Amino acid sequence: MDHTTPLLTTRGLRVGIADRTFCRDLELRLQAGESLAILGRNGAGKSTLLSVLAGLREAQAGEVLIDGATYARLGARRSARVRGWLPQSRSEAFSSTVLETALVGRHPHLARWDWESEGDARKARQALAAVGLAELAQRDVQTLSGGERQRLAIATLLTQAPRLYLLDEPLAHLDLNHQIATLELFAALGRERQIASVMVLHEPGLAARFCSRALLLFDDGTTQQGSCDEVISTASLSRLYGYPLREVGDGAQRWFMPA
Repeated sequence: MDHTTPLLTTRGLRVGIADRTFCRDLELRLQAGESLAILGRNGAGKSTLLSVLAGLREAQAGEVLIDGATYARLGARRSARVRGWLPQSRSEAFSSTVLETALVGRHPHLARWDWESEGDARKARQALAAVGLAELAQRDVQTLSGGERQRLAIATLLTQAPRLYLLDEPLAHLDLNHQIATLELFAALGRERQIASVMVLHEPGLAARFCSRALLLFDDGTTQQGSCDEVISTASLSRLYGYPLREVGDGAQRWFMPA
């Protein structure tokens, strides 16, 4: 694909469940190196929209393109080389080591009967180191805390090495230092490797600090999108969350608190 083509495009996208519409006529274009935060109240359809963007749920109307092609055209394996998906929740049904779990990320890059190579294992170890789990490589995943499992899921995505990351609440279960480290990690990937990311977040201040763009999902199915400077404001957030907010900051960073 031509790398000037947006990594993610939506055309006339309508997403909903049954008679509830979460967004309609959504037009998105996300280029390499850009990061998009999705903000909205509980039940606004953030996770549903992200699953549609990941090709895991059918849209009610419109289409989703990754790197200029539909998921149907690319097929599952080629799609997984372009986009990575972090679901909101997951479980490990079988006992395996942390390293073995991270290596699952290499499956889209292997032929049907291939085994992971030492190069694949090296990529997995580098990903574990990036999230601070290098020393736990031989631990059983069943013994990990919730935050450690979340970081392992992120490491598995890093091992997959897509160019587009779709992240549903990537900060869930993480303490403050790991939340900031995770956002800094994806910001660095955007700068240094030109990956693009879409992430569902709950803290507008973190979205404004670490993302280049924002998409707001309102309860009536309307949306607002643009640069974080344009979209994340006291007026838009007060409408979004149904409660008056005020902005505080030091000139470099902005935070929003109940008024």
